[in-house]
Amino acid sequence: MILSIPKEIVPGERRVAATPDSVRRLLKKGFEIQVESDAGLAATFTNRDYELAGAKMISDPESLFSNTDVILKVQGPAFNAALEKDECDLMREGTVLIGLLQPLTALATMKRLAQKKITAFAMELMPRITRAQRMDVLSAMSSLAGYKAVLLAAAAFGRIFPMMSTAAGTLYPAKVLVLGAGVAGLQAIATAKRLGAVVEAFDVRRAAKEEVESLGATFVSLELTPEEGEGTGGYAKALSEASHQKELALIHAHVKAADIVITTALIPGKKAPVLITAEALKAMKRGSVIVDMAAETGGNCSETRVGQTVSVEGVMLIGAVNLAASIPVDASQMYANNLTHFLNHLCPELTLMVNPKDEITQGTLVTHEGVIVHERVKAAVEASESTKGRA
Repeated sequence: MILSIPKEIVPGERRVAATPDSVRRLLKKGFEIQVESDAGLAATFTNRDYELAGAKMISDPESLFSNTDVILKVQGPAFNAALEKDECDLMREGTVLIGLLQPLTALATMKRLAQKKITAFAMELMPRITRAQRMDVLSAMSSLAGYKAVLLAAAAFGRIFPMMSTAAGTLYPAKVLVLGAGVAGLQAIATAKRLGAVVEAFDVRRAAKEEVESLGATFVSLELTPEEGEGTGGYAKALSEASHQKELALIHAHVKAADIVITTALIPGKKAPVLITAEALKAMKRGSVIVDMAAETGGNCSETRVGQTVSVEGVMLIGAVNLAASIPVDASQMYANNLTHFLNHLCPELTLMVNPKDEITQGTLVTHEGVIVHERVKAAVEASESTKGRA
């Protein structure tokens, strides 16, 4: 079975789907590996590194895409300006595609993959179960992103994080508020604490309290019924309008006192909830910093601009995008490990096993044999087409 690793072409993407180390492990399993020239350079892996690991280097992306059994990618298919072709059109019928495909938003791409009879697996749909922990790409990338978000905030902040007593006077510690205590939020808490900040964290899920406090942060809680804040797979879920208003008032009060705010709140498949209103932003101290990690899905702050850093009422607001890609070496290593474990699961005997009864396969399989098979993706496509029809 031939595995191919293309060079990522989405702007700003510096990760690669296989490292020289993961290539060695996959070759030992019996796979053949071909890597597009310069695919790993942004993550410091040279063509020579891959050759020494045993991979075959391919300079022509059209050849790479068309002569393979499985394609491993970071980002989903994109338009290749140099070839004036979409990567979907470079794949031959029956190819297996594995990557972060954004299946609930890139609906046109999902339809094209189905039409091309591509068997596509979306790694971000990996179920959060014990068996799948070593394949959990979102947790791996979110951990790195949470760490990097705090470093961005520290670099933008006009003061230091820790308390410092000097002959010139005492410098008091920064106050950090983290909104959302999932994987990214917990790593942000841990990083801010390591830098010496005083940290508070808010989450609608009661289960997050123990984890937040174990890291030395203060948990900010909202009185909800257990069913109201807890979603599936460990995620939060959308609140009722009345509870959301209580949430906004509580966050407003804590944002006013914060020097740094890191927002991480996401609801899978939906627009990110607005947690910091324009009014709350105006109440913040001048020189404060917000890093909005939910920028790509609408932002947790009403004034966030995707991929931009703007100053609003003296507050620096960073619309963070794809933070894991800014740590390409570690991110590539972690991502490649996730894919290696996933491939071992799918191909125990070097033959793709599409078992629809397996929870991991069922959770990640988006298109197969010419149709969209994932129920949530199928529903999203149908809803989109229905909306177009009414228009």
